[in-house]
Amino acid sequence: MARPFRFGVITESAPSREQWIALVRQAEELGYATFLLADHFVNEFPPLVALMAAADATKTLRVGSFVFDNDFRHPAMLAKEVATLDLLSGGRFELGIGAGWHRPEYEQVGLPFERAGIRIQRLEEAVQILKQFFTEDTVTFAGTHYTVTNLHTFPRPQQRPHPPFLMGGGGKKLLTLAGREADIVGLHRKVNDDGTVDASERTEAALARKVEWVRQAAGERFSAVELNLLVGTVIITQDQMQAAEQSIREKEGLEITAEQLLASPYVLIGSVEQVVERLQHLREQYGVSYIVIGSEHMEIFAPVVAHLAGA
Repeated sequence: MARPFRFGVITESAPSREQWIALVRQAEELGYATFLLADHFVNEFPPLVALMAAADATKTLRVGSFVFDNDFRHPAMLAKEVATLDLLSGGRFELGIGAGWHRPEYEQVGLPFERAGIRIQRLEEAVQILKQFFTEDTVTFAGTHYTVTNLHTFPRPQQRPHPPFLMGGGGKKLLTLAGREADIVGLHRKVNDDGTVDASERTEAALARKVEWVRQAAGERFSAVELNLLVGTVIITQDQMQAAEQSIREKEGLEITAEQLLASPYVLIGSVEQVVERLQHLREQYGVSYIVIGSEHMEIFAPVVAHLAGA
């Protein structure tokens, strides 16, 4: 049986408290399930405080990190912050966490940007500490990167056994970890060290490969894993081809055809009916049911949400 669709909005900030509250309430009114913030030094709002304000201004909207950079906080402190936010939001928090990828901000604040394998190892240890904190009376952990000794776990999150974990990536190593540990897995395009994305990453074949990595790692629990896509381009239009061609012209260095762009799982261009059909195809073929779009697309995408949310 197909998992019901749900939709999230990701944003960065608002110019004032009043505009922030208006934005999150609009997301709730339009039927979005989650309101999300990334975790970067270069972003305007950091997640924890802003998400608590978002939860406080709404009634049913879930809030989440998309995603915490594990290298920015010790996992024991992050666990306390997350448990507090989940408790004070009434159990509406989703914990997205990743290994970090944006080298320039590491350099800006003097953090070492180590090779991906080390960052992923550190993330794996952090997830173990977080889960211990949420489920045990004390945390004792000795790993390569972290040591925690007899740490009392307080407060406890409202959700049991813990807030859902969201982890994602574009490579096999990180998606394998996500398949083993996460409740929600984000299937992303793999970004090269120089910040580019290979054309092959924009294909359904690449998406299918990522889903298979998650399936293999998750084993018997795969059916309980929710699969997520972050969609970067949303254009609601009656002229799908013209909009695709215009989008390519506006994106300098994007060397693909309009047909290739329209075939990308990370792009939604077309009429409401065409976008609905496209999302139904992605769920039927690959099991993807949780779609996140930028807040700049929130209103134009709302008819799609109205048609599919919960279905």
